[in-house]
Amino acid sequence: MGIVECVPNFSEGQNDEIISKIIEAILSVKGIRLLDQEKDANHNRCVISFVGSEDIVVEGAFRGIREASHLINLDNHKGEHPRFGAADVIPFIPVSGVDIKKCVDLANELGARVAKELGIPVYLYGEAAKLEWRKNLENIRNKNFQYEQIRNEIQKEQWKPDFGPQEVGTAGASIIGARDFLIAYNVNLRTQDIESGKKIAKALRAKDGGLTFVKALAFYLEDRKMVQISMNLTNYKKTPIYRAYELVRLEAQRFGFEIAESEIVGLTPMDSLIESAKYYLRLNGFKSNQIFEKKVWEQ
Repeated sequence: MGIVECVPNFSEGQNDEIISKIIEAILSVKGIRLLDQEKDANHNRCVISFVGSEDIVVEGAFRGIREASHLINLDNHKGEHPRFGAADVIPFIPVSGVDIKKCVDLANELGARVAKELGIPVYLYGEAAKLEWRKNLENIRNKNFQYEQIRNEIQKEQWKPDFGPQEVGTAGASIIGARDFLIAYNVNLRTQDIESGKKIAKALRAKDGGLTFVKALAFYLEDRKMVQISMNLTNYKKTPIYRAYELVRLEAQRFGFEIAESEIVGLTPMDSLIESAKYYLRLNGFKSNQIFEKKVWEQ
């Protein structure tokens, strides 16, 4: 039986009780294994990573979406990150014994069920997209078009969902799809100048002439008094982490800013970290066999 990863993004990053209940709902499916959970109060968003066999992963995702729809009211939600729904984006990712086509089938299965049983509009994206323009997530939901906008626009033909009603309740709409591994990577800058941050993000974005396979936005973190460059690296083998970091550093220097820190959100393939370690340690004369001690354990 093939193994699939699911990484649902929920529009709650401040209330631990709600996040815990959503995770409990997902894990109530026997055989589902939690890999990681990340929350961000500024974004007001959490990312849950779990795996399961292809015959149970949809059930786990559905229970999480159902719980989120009961607990999260988008009318009361505020956060830096764009959002469409309580259960905002739900991708399926092939891990072993399955291919991307199977994940497309799972996305369709989940989308149909969420629409029928929960009455939530569903848009398909990534490899599961039925419309070419919906392949890229940012074409569907972005900082200028999110929950408030889709509530007003969903009656238009362009915004007819792939599954479900052409009306939006307080749980919003969900975006479900299939994709390969990506790395969610943030770099925080020692500045409060969000306009300069937006220029740095634009210099990074592939669609604006930046690095191939990079999507980037700039956010202001109120509690940290910093600007964050938030990136998705959609092909880390062709655009590695260190290259994205170095371009942020280079662009920040133009404005007189320094990098405060960087972080990976969720999980990342180990070889992506090894490549970054090789890059930086080689600068000091280290060899690749001195970088990582790999330990394998079984539960």
